[in-house]
Formats: sequence, C-alpha cells, structure tokens
Amino acid sequence: MGYKLTRYEEKKFWGLNRQIFVLGWVSFFTDVSSEMIYPLLPVFLTSVLGASPTFLGFIEGIAETTASLFKLFSGWLSDRWQKRKALVVFGYLLSSVVRPLVAVATSASQVLIIRFLDRVGKGIRTSPRDALIADSTTEDVQGKSFGFQRAMDHTGAVIGPFISFLLISYFTQDYRLIFALAFIPAFGAVFILIGGVREKIISPLPSVNPWRKFSLKSFSPSFRIFLLAVTIFSLGNSSDAFLILRAKENGVGVAWIPVLWMILHVVKSLSATPGGILSDRWGRKKTIILGWLLYSAIYWGFAWSKSPEAIWLLFTVYGLFYGLTEGAERALVTDLVPATWRGTAFGLYNFSVGLSTLPASLLLGFFWEKFGAPFAFSFGASLALLAVCLLGFGLKK
Repeated sequence: MGYKLTRYEEKKFWGLNRQIFVLGWVSFFTDVSSEMIYPLLPVFLTSVLGASPTFLGFIEGIAETTASLFKLFSGWLSDRWQKRKALVVFGYLLSSVVRPLVAVATSASQVLIIRFLDRVGKGIRTSPRDALIADSTTEDVQGKSFGFQRAMDHTGAVIGPFISFLLISYFTQDYRLIFALAFIPAFGAVFILIGGVREKIISPLPSVNPWRKFSLKSFSPSFRIFLLAVTIFSLGNSSDAFLILRAKENGVGVAWIPVLWMILHVVKSLSATPGGILSDRWGRKKTIILGWLLYSAIYWGFAWSKSPEAIWLLFTVYGLFYGLTEGAERALVTDLVPATWRGTAFGLYNFSVGLSTLPASLLLGFFWEKFGAPFAFSFGASLALLAVCLLGFGLKK
C-alpha cells in the first residue's frame, strides 16, 4: 500500500526522504513571507485603517473559511486527477503574487479582498500538499514527516517576525514597506517547489461516479467522529490575531509583538517534530487529547491574566499545543483513510477546521465587545474540553 520511492526520493535527510525535505523548505520560505506581514496586520488594520475588532474577526473568518472550501475541492480534485503537484504550485504562486499587495491597501475592505485571494491560494495547495507528503512516506514515520513539515513552517514563522522586528526597530516604521518586501521569500518558495518536488501517483480509483463518491459515507465511522471532534474544537479556536490584541491590551508594546510572535513559532518549530514522533510511538489519539487539554488551559490563562509577563509565558506554552496536535492530526487522517482517498480526506479535514473559523472568530470578536475578553476566551476553552470528551470516548482507534 502506497508509493514506491525512486532513488532520487530515497536519499535521506535526518531520517526523511528528499521529497519531504524539499516540501519542508517550501513551507519555510512561504511562512517567512507570510509572517513578515501577519503579526503586524491586526495593528495595521485597527490603528492605521480604523477597523474594529469585529471587522478584524470578519476578515480572518472569511479568509480561513474561503481557504477551507478550496481545500475541500482541491483535495478531491487531486484524487480524481492523480495530479497533486500542479495544484500545489498554482496555490503557492497565487498567494505569492497577491499577499504583498497589502502594502498598497488604503482600506480594511481592500485588505479583506487581498486576504481572500491569499487564502484561495492556500486552499488550493494545502490538501494536495498534505496528500503528497502522505504519499511520499511510510506509516511508521507519518507523524515525524508531518511534524517536520510543520516544524519548517514554524521556523519560517520565526524568521519572518524577526525580520519585521529588525526593520521596525532599526530601519523603518513604515508597515507598507515591510509588507512589500515579503514577496522575496514567497517567490523563493515557488522556485524550490517547481524544481525540487516530483509528482506522486497512487493506484487509480475505481471507475465510479465521482459526484456520488464525494461523500462522508465513503469514509469510516472513526474518521467521521474525528471530523466532528475537530469541528467542535475549531469552533472555539478563533484567529490568533485576537491573542495579539490581547497582548497589546495587557501592555506588550507594538515593537515587541513580532518578537512575541517569533517566540511562539520557535516553540512551535522545536516541538512539531517531537510531537509527530510522539504520536508515532504513543498513539495519535492520546497525543491530540493532550494538546487539546493544554489549549483549554492556555485559553483560560488568556481569559484571566492581566500582566505582560503572563502573556509572554502563555504565548510560549501555546506553541506546545501546536507541536502536539498538528502532525498528529494529519497523521491520524492518513491512518483512517485508504491511500486513494487521501486528498479528499485531507480536504474534508481542512474543511472541517476552516468551516468553523468564521463563526469562531466572529463569536470571539462579538463576545469580546459585548462581555469582555475573559468571557470570550473562556468560551473557547470550554469548547476544547467538549471536543476532548468526544474524541476520548467516541474514537476507538
């Protein structure tokens, strides 16, 4: 079951084949570009363009929901075509072209359009890329492979904010110039992807009506329970942009926000591969539950902490949640579905996460404005506990 690696792909880097290694570097440069912009975007929107917290939540919710819809379709399409790389390249290229256009935006509505197109690109590439990773490795190192990809992604997210911090501190206070410079690493990622990644082909699907097969009924009850648990958890997992606003509200200076964001991603990066390896050895379900429990505790902390020191600590520990769950969740998707439906399964998984992002971000923004930040973050913590109960008692694997 699975794809036989060529001699090119069998070459190992830190115990991973070349295909996984190259895809990791693609993620690295993409996130350098993205995270040069993203930590500053909430401040830019609210302070420069005059957007409200609710509209910020609307932008992020629309962006991620858009991505989730395209992740669903592109994953299914990559299974039907058995052509994953073309979709991955197009998705990365689209995001690389539109993301730096934030530099010329003069209204929050324009940022909404740019974020929409950026997330279209992300939606097109993500599920085929995850399926490509799953196709390119063996079951015993699935968690490690996804963990490595996430680690490289987060390492890029360390370098991006650090570049922004240096630029703001020593060269320019102009957010727009920083946003424009983000195109350089973005196109580096596309160049590496085109030259270094090879198409993977799994045995073709049976000759059936594709629209009839595009259904949750095609998948096991265990996979459907997992999707439900992920959806409930995601309803309480709003955009991390609100964590940045909470940090600013509790006394963290604007110049230090990229550093705070950088530290979060350092922890994400350092914990992602060990988290994936832990899921290979200890079990996917146990590792995910541990991560979701940690998330709940951290959101309770954001709800009631009021000092800058507490915010720095919470951001640091928050990175462990990502390390424990990101690789494990993707590896569990691979465990629960046949190889020929991996693209569709990753599309459904990413769709379940993204579908909840719009209401999650809108709810947190609304609760924040009406009832205050403690109530808003406590809501997210409570839903995480509900998801833990469903996964713990409902999933037998």
